[in-house]
Amino acid sequence: MLAVIKTGGKQYLVTPGKKIKIEKIDKKEGAEIIFNEVLLLEKNKKAEIGTPTVKGAKVVGKILKHGKGKKVIIFKYKAKKREKTKKGHRQPFSEIEIVKIETGK
Repeated sequence: MLAVIKTGGKQYLVTPGKKIKIEKIDKKEGAEIIFNEVLLLEKNKKAEIGTPTVKGAKVVGKILKHGKGKKVIIFKYKAKKREKTKKGHRQPFSEIEIVKIETGK
């Protein structure tokens, strides 16, 4: 069984037991989270595509930890102007383990 969920403006292909890193969610570690925006649901080799979401379907996950990603360097340079800017950014994330996928039927 697998599903495609939407969260944080991105789409993720998930199966029970899979760990994914998504945009940071403001809940404590160990808390349960429910994703209601299920775009596609596959069970027993039969796919159900939502319009735009599958009615009644939801994915239950558990927050394992919060963290920051690798540093990305932003460097701007203008030739012959003696102008340069260097910045760094670390995107916060939440690591989630998918517990179960419910079809709602």
